[in-house]
Amino acid sequence: MRKSKNISLDTVLTEFVLLGLSHPPNLRILLFLIFFIIYILTQLGNLLILFTVWADPKLHARPMYILLSVLSFLDMWISSVIVLRFILNCTPASKTIPFGGCVAQLYAFHFLGSTQCFLYTLMAYDRYLAICQPLCYPVLMSGKLCTILVAGTWVAGSIHGSIQATLTFRLPYCGPNQVDYFFCDIPAILRLACADTTVNELVTFVDMGVVAAGCFILILLSYANIVYAILKIRTADGRCRAFSTCGAHLTVVTVYFVPCIFIYLRTGSKSPGWTVVVFYIVVTPLLNPLIYTLRNQEVKSALKRIIVGLRATNKNK
Repeated sequence: MRKSKNISLDTVLTEFVLLGLSHPPNLRILLFLIFFIIYILTQLGNLLILFTVWADPKLHARPMYILLSVLSFLDMWISSVIVLRFILNCTPASKTIPFGGCVAQLYAFHFLGSTQCFLYTLMAYDRYLAICQPLCYPVLMSGKLCTILVAGTWVAGSIHGSIQATLTFRLPYCGPNQVDYFFCDIPAILRLACADTTVNELVTFVDMGVVAAGCFILILLSYANIVYAILKIRTADGRCRAFSTCGAHLTVVTVYFVPCIFIYLRTGSKSPGWTVVVFYIVVTPLLNPLIYTLRNQEVKSALKRIIVGLRATNKNK
């Protein structure tokens, strides 16, 4: 909570300085290379998912893989919004970011992150319908309805991001402009406010709690019904196929929600440990395509079909 500051409120900040992660100077080049490689692999992995879903007729006609392609698109943008800025901070370039740029980054991060949260819930609902209501699934999750629901996640995410950005930057910022973080996020920015941030911290806690906890509970309810339905399947092969299609999503959901809850659902505006943040923001978008390609048999089969088709095309030339 910010109580008071002996700084004139007439001073208005026009830029922030992102201090980045604390590390010895001699590790700067190593960190640059590590995060640059992670960023490239993240983009390539998610592009592979997008290409596979687009190129395989069996995948791009199914809602589950439409949702997966949207998730890959979101991962690419989240990585670009945050990781590119961190890579830039590892170079001798200026660490300053304009006030408007900081607002845009915070909005984009929470817009994309909350959209991803809603999308995970929608993916769980899709799996629930496919396994628990298989006969009604084509009607309950048609291509048109899937598109409308995806659009709804984007709209809801945009509203959430707008609320967070507006509440954060309505406060006066007139003192130190050094952000002890590697991007503009709520806990780090609130520490620089020249006003009481109690209301902001409370609203952020409640808002994040409603979104994250609400989505997580809906996902748990969906999978409770899914597990019950799977256990009633008589054949072992049928159970294995059902668990295969759900296992990847459950793994990704766990990797997403656990760090998210640790970062935001805590009282106070102190920034969380950088290890958790780096895992949540940098590593998770890289893991998603790996998890979906290694654990999902249909994606692996589609990749094999595409590779075989490309080889056959090259031989015929």
